Amino acid sequence: MPTNETRNLDALITNRRTLLMGGGAALAALATPTVTRAALTVSSFTDNDILNFALNLEYLEANFYYLAAFGTNISATNPLYPSGAMLQSITGSGTQGTVAVKANPKVPFSSLAVASYAVETAIEEGKHVAFLRNVLGSAAVAQPQIDLQTSFNTLASAAGIGSTFDPFASDANFLIGAYIFEDVGVTAYHGAAPLFTTGSTGKTYLTAAAGILAVEAYHAGLIRTTIAAIDAQNNNTALEMLTQKISATRYALSKAVAPTSGAGSAAASTSDDIGVGTQTDSLEGTSVMASTIVDADANAITFARTPTQVLNIVTGGGAATSGTKATGVFFPNGLNGTFA
Repeated sequence: MPTNETRNLDALITNRRTLLMGGGAALAALATPTVTRAALTVSSFTDNDILNFALNLEYLEANFYYLAAFGTNISATNPLYPSGAMLQSITGSGTQGTVAVKANPKVPFSSLAVASYAVETAIEEGKHVAFLRNVLGSAAVAQPQIDLQTSFNTLASAAGIGSTFDPFASDANFLIGAYIFEDVGVTAYHGAAPLFTTGSTGKTYLTAAAGILAVEAYHAGLIRTTIAAIDAQNNNTALEMLTQKISATRYALSKAVAPTSGAGSAAASTSDDIGVGTQTDSLEGTSVMASTIVDADANAITFARTPTQVLNIVTGGGAATSGTKATGVFFPNGLNGTFA
C-alpha cells in the first residue's frame, strides 16, 4: 500500500498517461530562448572563472541540503556548531543575495536512512563551498540570490506534475527535490573538465573537480537508488515516473526548446538525461531487464553538459536576449562571475 509520502506525490499526478507525457505547452512557455542565445557570450575565461561557475552551483546545492537537514541556510548559525559561528562565508565579487525559502523548511523525516543521507550530503556540499572558496581566495564570487520556494513550483508546472511542489514536505518530496539538482551537478563538472588549462594549475584544479564530481555522483546514485527502493517497497512506480518527467524537463531546458511532439518521456529516453526506471538490454544476445539507476550514455559514461546548458536548466531556459545574463528559477538575478 502507498505511504503518506507517496500519496502526497500521487496527488500531483492525474494519471499514469499524463505522467508519461511531456509538459509540452508548459515547457514551450518556460523555455522560450534558443540554445544559441541562452547565455552571456564568453570569448575568454580563466580556470578561476570555471571554479566560480561551480561555486555558484555549490551555493545552490549546499543551501538546499542545509535547509532540508537543519532548517538553516549555510551562512546562519547551525546546530552542528554550538559556538554559533557561521559555517561558511558567502561574500565576494558580484552582488550578494539571500535565500528565499518557506518558513521552517527542515524536512520532517520519517526515515532515519533518508535523514542521515540529508545530513551527510549537507555537510559534504558545505565542504565543497568551503573548498572552492579557499582555492579561489579573494577571487571567489559572492553567493547570488537563490530561490528555493517559487522555483520548485515553476519547474513542477513545467514538468507536468502539478502547479505546486514542496521539496521540504516529506522524505519522498525531499528525494525528488534532490533529484533535480544532483544529476545537473554531475554533468556540469564533467562538461567543465575540458575547459581547464593544460598547465600545472589547471591540472591541479581538474584533479580537484574530478574528486568533487565523484562525490556528486555518489549523491546522485544514492538518491536514485532510494527512489527505486521506495517504489519497490510500495509496489508502484510513482516516484520513478516523476524522475522521468523531471529528466525530460531538464533535457528540454538544457537545449532551451520544448520536446518535439510533446512526448517528454520519449525525448528523455534518447537524450542526455534518463530518469529512474527499467529498460530492456542485450547481454550476449539475450534480452535482459536492467535498472536505469545510472544516468549515463551507451558506453556507461556519464553525460556532460556545457556551462550554457547548465545555465539553461538552473534558470529555466537561459537568457531571453543574446548577450544578456541568464536569470530565473533558482537564480532569479542570475549567477555571479563570467559564466552567467
